[in-house]
Amino acid sequence: MVRHALLATLMIGTACSAQPQQADRGNSAVQGPQGPQPAGADQPVPQNAPVTNIRNVPATTGRANLPQTKPPFTVQMIGQFDEPFAMAFLPDGSLLVTEKGGTLKVRYPDGAVRDVAGVQAVAAGGQGGLLDVAVAADGTIYLSYSEPAPVGSQLVLARANLGVWTAGCHVGKAADCPPGETHHPMLLNNPTVIWRSGSYGPGGQFGAKITFAPDGKSLFLTSGERQRFSPAQDPDQALGKILHLTLDGKAWPGNPDYKAGGVRAQTWTSGHRNPYGLVFVPDGRLWEEEMGPKGGDELNLIEPGRNYGWPIVSNGDNYSGRPIPDHPSRPDLAAPALWWNPSISPGGMIYYSGAMFPQYKGSLFIAGLGDESLIRVALDGASAKAMDQWGMGTRIRDVAQAPDGAIWLLEDGGRGSGGRLLRLTPKG
Repeated sequence: MVRHALLATLMIGTACSAQPQQADRGNSAVQGPQGPQPAGADQPVPQNAPVTNIRNVPATTGRANLPQTKPPFTVQMIGQFDEPFAMAFLPDGSLLVTEKGGTLKVRYPDGAVRDVAGVQAVAAGGQGGLLDVAVAADGTIYLSYSEPAPVGSQLVLARANLGVWTAGCHVGKAADCPPGETHHPMLLNNPTVIWRSGSYGPGGQFGAKITFAPDGKSLFLTSGERQRFSPAQDPDQALGKILHLTLDGKAWPGNPDYKAGGVRAQTWTSGHRNPYGLVFVPDGRLWEEEMGPKGGDELNLIEPGRNYGWPIVSNGDNYSGRPIPDHPSRPDLAAPALWWNPSISPGGMIYYSGAMFPQYKGSLFIAGLGDESLIRVALDGASAKAMDQWGMGTRIRDVAQAPDGAIWLLEDGGRGSGGRLLRLTPKG
């Protein structure tokens, strides 16, 4: 695909998608640097980031779209939720599931589902609400969500201890349960917000994905640019960034610009749009995927201090039809390892290491919302290759590897999807 890079005066970016916000490509007015921007508006190139005047530059050599094929799995429905967003396994095989409306659920190994008490208030609606959940090595629960603010909302990160999950009737001690119940109630003890974006207002694209460093001593948090474009290139705003934080929400001392203080001290990388997948692999590399505008969804190899280009460059276009300069027009900005145009609208992502599908060990699995698929990407060091794009017939929000090596999927729960929890096992 050959597309045109334009002059710095060209309008780029997009406030949102033509799809509803529930589809994670929103359709509402958002606060831009010049005030509220109408849905679908283009955004001027930031003045401090001029685009090189190059035309007819070939696109990067990583377009990953494949024909959809029939899934080679047996698909079993094992639960149903209300607009689920993310899931994480506990050591005993129970599963935590966030629902965007503000409820945290636990699914026990026997299939029973119960609410977890103690979740703090969230600003639910559109792309916001209760978002990611992650379990640290010591059992601490981390949650990201959109917090109500004086105007709109802001992304926050909270942590808590999960009460009674290591003991009680759900591991067989029925005598410890309330009368008539077979599972001990669970709750979040002392939930505490440990990080706030500091930028609140309307808009979607929160990002909000949490992953722990391989040594378990720090965490990474993706922060979307909230449909506001230029903050992704503003080093003093936490929007459009991947942040590297201590387990109590402070800047990690080894960050590239730690000595600068403030948001700069927290920042690992910049220039991101809406990052929905973030995974460390055994060789220590960090991979991220994010939604582009109209096309241009990306899989990126994340390296500290790099700028990944949004909204200056993209392999997608504005929803108005105006082109955006492709990545090769700015070789100083990190280009994606793979990109999709048309969009797949990526959701969650995992690195597969299980025994149930030995042929897929060492692959990334990416949930596809817009194209209702599950995508497999093979890794070879710093290289990535799209291998499979299986049509699932429903919007896939998140993906997880179960303790037995099965692959579990969460439906989106919007646009006609039922919010089901699906278990994939080999056919035959």
